[in-house]
Amino acid sequence: MDKLNIVSISFHTAGKIFDFDSQNFNLSPGDKVIVETERGRALGTVVKKPREITPDQAPPKLKSILRIAAENDLHMSQSNALREQEALQFCRQRVKERNMEMKLVRTEYLFDGSKIIFYFTADGRVDFRELVRDLAQHFRTRIEMRQIGVRDEAKQVGGLGICGRELCCSSHLREFVPVSVKMAKAQGLALNPTKISGQCGRLLCCLAYEYETYNEMRKTLPKCGKKVHIESGDAEIISRDILAQKVTLRSPNGDRCQMHIEELNKELNKAEKGSTEASAKTAEQIKKGPEKRVNKSRNRPIKPNRPLQPQEAIQKDKDKADKEQGQQSTGENSGQEKSKRRRRRPRRRSNRQSKPPENNT
Repeated sequence: MDKLNIVSISFHTAGKIFDFDSQNFNLSPGDKVIVETERGRALGTVVKKPREITPDQAPPKLKSILRIAAENDLHMSQSNALREQEALQFCRQRVKERNMEMKLVRTEYLFDGSKIIFYFTADGRVDFRELVRDLAQHFRTRIEMRQIGVRDEAKQVGGLGICGRELCCSSHLREFVPVSVKMAKAQGLALNPTKISGQCGRLLCCLAYEYETYNEMRKTLPKCGKKVHIESGDAEIISRDILAQKVTLRSPNGDRCQMHIEELNKELNKAEKGSTEASAKTAEQIKKGPEKRVNKSRNRPIKPNRPLQPQEAIQKDKDKADKEQGQQSTGENSGQEKSKRRRRRPRRRSNRQSKPPENNT
């Protein structure tokens, strides 16, 4: 299977990269070439050196390089740049005359001059049909109006960021990545819109550069509010320095100290080792039982006076109270039984003799 030589080409500074068939041209990064695109012929710059791929891996609708740019091609590109500035000024004048709510950003001439593209920004939908008629009559060519966003505007216009360097989107950033406030929170930045927003009014693209690094380094640090036990005593973690890998500890009396994570782990290991030894020693003493004291005069072991535990003392007092109550109740019952018992009096014997029964006969 025959392989294809693919070369990566960009048409603007920090613009998107497209793949083309190199047609066995000897190319190197930085060379200017003329390629065939869907919009027509264009002048591009080689970004990466050619590489071989199979036809199955080739992108759909793959275009080819026509030739390496000559001097006349470069002169035509420079003349198109001058014509772009003139077209931009004329279009701005027409927009101002018609009081249209739109802002022109940039004008682009195609390489062969067959079309002019006007890039603009607007808050809503704009009816520019009359404007297109005026531009077509003046330039005698096809006109295209393309609305873009604020990020694309900053990319095309360029400028300096709050860091003092050229904007990332106009210098090297070829594609925009999603940026959220969560990234600023993870890096401990102040959530001030003026400090975390770029020239376009959106969040800074550079917030996404170190986000993954912060997430990885945060895993090695304990969370804020965690209680730890070190050799000097108990403490609480109140803040973290992720890049320096340090934490700030606060003791119960209010003292604060900053400690590196390695030093903190050593302190935690020492405290854990000490508590383990103490628990092992306590378990060994419990297993052996209390130490026996010996009376030297008789060489007999003296039973240690083990203090009563609170539960044993309560149980002993309860048993004593029950015993006294039982004795009292026993005495009362015996007295009651005695009172209930009645002594039987003996019957008195009468001296009278019983009369014999009378005989009626």
